[in-house]
Amino acid sequence: MKTGNHPRTEKRIFGFNRNIFYTGLTSFFTDTSTKMVYSVMPMFLLSIGASKTSLSLIEGIAESTASLLKSFSGYWSDKLGKNKPFLLIGYGLSSLIIPLYAWAATPMHVLYLRFVERIGKGIRSAPRDSLVAASVTEGETGKSFGLQKTMDNSGAILGPLIAFALLALFPGNYRIIFILAAIPGFLGILVILSGVREARRNKTNLIREFHLKDLPGKFYLFLLVIFIFTLGNSTDALLLVKANEVGVKIAFIPLVYLISSVVSVLFAIPMGALSDKIGREKLLITGYLLYAVVYFGFGITRSIAVIILLFAVYGMYSALTDGIQKAYVSDVIEENKKGTGMGIYNAVLGITLLPASLIAGLLYDKVNSSVPFYFGACTAMISAVLLFFLCRNQKKPSPIHE
Repeated sequence: MKTGNHPRTEKRIFGFNRNIFYTGLTSFFTDTSTKMVYSVMPMFLLSIGASKTSLSLIEGIAESTASLLKSFSGYWSDKLGKNKPFLLIGYGLSSLIIPLYAWAATPMHVLYLRFVERIGKGIRSAPRDSLVAASVTEGETGKSFGLQKTMDNSGAILGPLIAFALLALFPGNYRIIFILAAIPGFLGILVILSGVREARRNKTNLIREFHLKDLPGKFYLFLLVIFIFTLGNSTDALLLVKANEVGVKIAFIPLVYLISSVVSVLFAIPMGALSDKIGREKLLITGYLLYAVVYFGFGITRSIAVIILLFAVYGMYSALTDGIQKAYVSDVIEENKKGTGMGIYNAVLGITLLPASLIAGLLYDKVNSSVPFYFGACTAMISAVLLFFLCRNQKKPSPIHE
């Protein structure tokens, strides 16, 4: 199945279509900004009176409510045949909100700001993924989404490093991190303005109206797997809290956080390219199984060394799943409905985070710190088994091989 409209003769940057490269660069700057904030946000929230449950709920409510926008923004980008305006609005809104965390005095203030910031993500996510899918050269979908994940995680490396340096210079001063995090965010906006172009589309093929039955059954079966998996995949903030409880000092929490990002950067593109050759499902099943091992390990260990190792394995899980899941969705959906499909996929991820975060937070506070991780390990195992049997019942491999 052809996945892009661009000829191979178009100028490429480091082997990638310019849109794929520049959207990746935008993700790099944006993730540098957000991970400067998120790598210290759990500790900041605890310092202003948040409980483990409220910490999880802040993430879950903001992600889930704003995620409803992802399906709508994807549909409208398909209907209009344009993606760039959604990227500008979405990234711009998030960049404006980031420095305002510096003035948050209560967990509720953080919730309000987090909610608005996630609206920005809801506006941009599906149109960005649709733009990438429409810009890839045939046979390179996994590799292209792998680049997006690599650039995301490169920012997720630099952001915590900057946060660590700032905490070393200004111990306990989280607010200066929030203010300075605005700089890379606005650099990302400049990249969109100067580097990203609309993908060429056949205007006669634009979506006119949409019904759920327009998307294939294979897509909805995959969403079921994603729902079950995400139900046990609560906010990463709890991983950082657990690391601190095991004995990692607060100043080093950002460094622990970036370990998984380093591993993901090293393997995201190779794993994406491998999925182009052997199919998505095998790597996704492997990724879910690795996740189960990591979460079981977080539940059982009391060792700092083991925690560091688990963060590294967590990075491999990320390389095996995040970009490849999007490539899988792109494979099974028609060209003129990719934004809509990406929106529904992103919405399911975000909406499921609310019950996932509520379950994990309550288990952490009301039972003990190990149970939410055991729960996540179980849902990951169920997802891996379900995807395995779904694949066995399919007569054809992923459409990329057709």
